[in-house]
Amino acid sequence: MYEQHWQLTGRPFENRHDEDFYYPAETHQAAVLKLHYSIENRRSAAMLCGPSGIGKASVVDAICRQLSDEFRPVFRVVFPAMDGEQLVRYIVDQVDPATDTRVRETSADLGRFESFLVNNLEAGKHAVIVVDEAHLLEQHGLLEPLRLMLNIAADQSPSEAAWTLVLVGQPMLLSHVERYPALDERMSVKCMLNRLLPEETNAYIQHRLRICGADAEQLFEYAALERIHTLTEGIPRRINRLCDLALMVGFAEDRQIISADVVNNVHGDLAAPSLA
Repeated sequence: MYEQHWQLTGRPFENRHDEDFYYPAETHQAAVLKLHYSIENRRSAAMLCGPSGIGKASVVDAICRQLSDEFRPVFRVVFPAMDGEQLVRYIVDQVDPATDTRVRETSADLGRFESFLVNNLEAGKHAVIVVDEAHLLEQHGLLEPLRLMLNIAADQSPSEAAWTLVLVGQPMLLSHVERYPALDERMSVKCMLNRLLPEETNAYIQHRLRICGADAEQLFEYAALERIHTLTEGIPRRINRLCDLALMVGFAEDRQIISADVVNNVHGDLAAPSLA
């Protein structure tokens, strides 16, 4: 809607994870390198934590793009709020799709999972399973079943396990896993994403705007960029939302540049409680 007004080739602040819009902030790149190390060395498990909107999905997407073909299949559990049998069945059906939809025994599912892993190893491949929203696992009693699944076909693998588990969740995930020493000891790396620094917030905004053919200094006053960092606390998803709405308001008011006052007003509207 506002692209023509600001002479943009697209919407720069959509919450999408395509490669062009990925900004390699120091905290995100450090996590990518650590998780890449864990997977490429075929470790049992790894962990990625951070508050909502910090960019965990972007890090996982970056890793998946970089992994070579020998690290396959890679798939993600995006809804871990299920019981143990359901989780096992879901994972097995992802790596080895079932043609029989009848009720199955968990033992049969685990047997299929072992057969898949053995065949995968014989093909020279190493599977990777990413569990999003993993901080929900403990309340559903799923951390221990996942740990036990790491033992399946481990004796057939030249490394610690026949597949790598990557847990991705909010910071509370760290303390959850620590309550399960047997699983905690198998975590080869634990990555915590930090908020962007002021200069990183500016660079993040500049990066996204340049992808869409613009320059941050032409669209935002420096004071506006400072306010964006302060109000969003350096969290990328918040930055996207605030910048997107600021550009929309600037377009509606026929402005040529976004001021700090516009940013403050937009944030005030976002923070205002809705009326019943």
